[in-house]
Amino acid sequence: MSIHFHKKDLPAGVDFGTSVAVDTETQGLSMVRDKLCLVQLSAGDGDAHIVQMDRQSYDCPNLKALLGNTDVEKIFHFARFDVAVLKRDLNVDMSPIFCTKIASALVRTYTDAHGLKNLCKELLNIDLSKQQQSSDWANESLTDAQLEYAASDVLYLHQLQRILTARLMRESRFEIAKACFEFLPTRASLDLNGWQDVDIFSHSFR
Repeated sequence: MSIHFHKKDLPAGVDFGTSVAVDTETQGLSMVRDKLCLVQLSAGDGDAHIVQMDRQSYDCPNLKALLGNTDVEKIFHFARFDVAVLKRDLNVDMSPIFCTKIASALVRTYTDAHGLKNLCKELLNIDLSKQQQSSDWANESLTDAQLEYAASDVLYLHQLQRILTARLMRESRFEIAKACFEFLPTRASLDLNGWQDVDIFSHSFR
């Protein structure tokens, strides 16, 4: 595994092919308060690129061009949060999207454990360390442990996508998964506009 660390933006010419795994690290989980600190990317080749954001300007044209490229599929785990944060701070709209957490919930109905650590253990027999999950991602100098943790969140998403897609196809649930993925930018907009904790589709919401 190689980790490539970049300040402020991706270098020009980095090629991720037709699909890129994406994750983010923020100062916390508040859509109002907590700013984007890192964006992690992988082509599924065992390498990870980590971009430490300039949180004053978010001037990153190469990264924005990649994320906004409709010819490149973006693979997330829990895309709802990442898509919202990237829209808020980078003002980028993303499609197409694949979310391994949504795919897992649609086909691994025998469990309520849909975290990335759970998926990697069951489907890939890989134990992910979550020791650095609660960490100061706004620090200018990141530790090797932080970088390794951040990279691990994207290194296995391509493998998980292949396995989960096969299961979606087996259970005839691929089309409903695709519809969920296409709805994610709207779900993110609802979160950003104050409906994060309100189910507007609920019968009790009247």
